[in-house]
Amino acid sequence: MRNKQLGVSMFALLIVAGILIALAVIGMKLTPSYLEFFSIKKAVIALGHEARGGSSVAEIRKSFDRRAMVDDMTSVKGSDLEVTKDSGGIVITAAYRKEIPLVANVGIYIEFKASSKE
Repeated sequence: MRNKQLGVSMFALLIVAGILIALAVIGMKLTPSYLEFFSIKKAVIALGHEARGGSSVAEIRKSFDRRAMVDDMTSVKGSDLEVTKDSGGIVITAAYRKEIPLVANVGIYIEFKASSKE
């Protein structure tokens, strides 16, 4: 008698490969946006620490613009920063939305928010 073979069929292998490829494409499209967000967050936190010395709002925004030029941050400008005073000092917040197109009219919409107050 012939034993029944166990394993993955070609159809199942193609389905799994298709799903993995789709996830890899989505990951590759999202990665630059998240890398930029982490750069913005790092800059906002650093500016929050620097602003404790008594920097003005214009100086904070100008400093952010310089950092953005060096780190190639295009989603947020210095004028987009929200600078407020808190009991603990100055709080700098950057909030923005990013739409990432995937295929045809399908895309992903992400809201990012970074604050110097953690």
